[in-house]
Amino acid sequence: MLADAGCRVGESGGWAESARKVPELELQAAWFSGEFGREFSTLEGRGVRVIQFGVWNREAGPDFSDAAVSFDGAPPVRGAIEIDTSVRDWEAHGHAVNANYDSVVLHAFVRNSPERVFTRTSNSRNVAQILLDPRVTGHPTALPLAKPGRCSSPLRTLSIESAREVLLAAAQFRLRQKAAGLARAVEIHGPDEALFQALAVTLGYKMNKLPFALLAQRLPLRLLRRSAGDIDALLFGVAGFLDEPDLSRYDSASRTYVRRLWERWWARRAECARLVLHPTAWRLSGVRPANHPQRRLAALGQCVGHWPTLRALAQRCDPGEIGKFFAGLRDDYWGRHYTVRSRASQKPMALVGKTRVTEMLVNVFYPFAFGVLPDDLWTAYCRFPATLGNRKVETAASRLFGTSPARAEFLKTAAYQQGLLQIYEDFCMRDATDCSGCAFPEQLAQFA
Repeated sequence: MLADAGCRVGESGGWAESARKVPELELQAAWFSGEFGREFSTLEGRGVRVIQFGVWNREAGPDFSDAAVSFDGAPPVRGAIEIDTSVRDWEAHGHAVNANYDSVVLHAFVRNSPERVFTRTSNSRNVAQILLDPRVTGHPTALPLAKPGRCSSPLRTLSIESAREVLLAAAQFRLRQKAAGLARAVEIHGPDEALFQALAVTLGYKMNKLPFALLAQRLPLRLLRRSAGDIDALLFGVAGFLDEPDLSRYDSASRTYVRRLWERWWARRAECARLVLHPTAWRLSGVRPANHPQRRLAALGQCVGHWPTLRALAQRCDPGEIGKFFAGLRDDYWGRHYTVRSRASQKPMALVGKTRVTEMLVNVFYPFAFGVLPDDLWTAYCRFPATLGNRKVETAASRLFGTSPARAEFLKTAAYQQGLLQIYEDFCMRDATDCSGCAFPEQLAQFA
């Protein structure tokens, strides 16, 4: 039930009937636009105030991430918010056993159940529930990922040169941080292992960074390079992707490929058994087929096989040559398969696409070489064009610039995007006051 004016306790037949007709996406849009208000009562009668509505998640996982919610006037709790048509959707959609939903702090819905139904996470935590009025409908779904922050106003008053200065200062700080992190890894593991681990994490994409980091630690570069004929078998075996010995389940091409891996893996299986990742380490739902970790493992294996060339490219940090290197990687099987269970693609696919190469340049190659040629690299870094954006970058741009024309310009280069991300992480992600307590708007005065 709602605590705002006009709310009703319980739900009449008319409400239930209208709730059945409301698409979930429309409910999300109405919620994000603030049409339901921000003051509520839980089904148990606790007061709820939504301080920050969060970021609209248009991928797998809870509907709104990075929200801030206050219960009974207490300090805000950060977490995610899930919007459903029915209270029973939480169980019906499998959220109760999905660890991706463990961050949810508020479950909102427009249709309750005659019997009491609780919302519980996979670790058995009880989630607060609120009942929304389904008559608040018909709102646009093409809303931004996030609402403009308080900083968007002073940023609009800055000259374009000053705005560039703000973002590039943040980008340089971020690059130096990444360079320092890689320098620590070099000190501990040596330059080759540090570079190998960093590339593995980047190939893991955002959903599987941890398992790729574990693989690079459990199968160090020096071990893989001593096992030239077993590289792919070791990577796939320790990843846990060779746990199905029944080859009859695969098509002809996949059966030949997997049999070859199995023959190699079988000889090494006993010595590596304790290293094999648990299946729950991988996040496969919501991953684009081209980003499936099996394809990424094949790419990592190619990097190991061409390591002397790749190591030399890392020292020079020439974006054009690095791009040519990854564009030239070929694998007869993975050039036409998304996974070992997928059908062969009619068109050949790049083992590592341009977007992933850009991520490697920004997160690995530039930071790795930054301490050697900082002046030259910084100039090249500032000119390096961005490829596709991502949800976090778009969110940061929405928070800082709203609908300002400058927003589009600051998504064009990798440096500007990195500056946006740094500001977003340093201020927006750490703020639970809906901008009122954020220091960034005042700090912009020094650039005026």
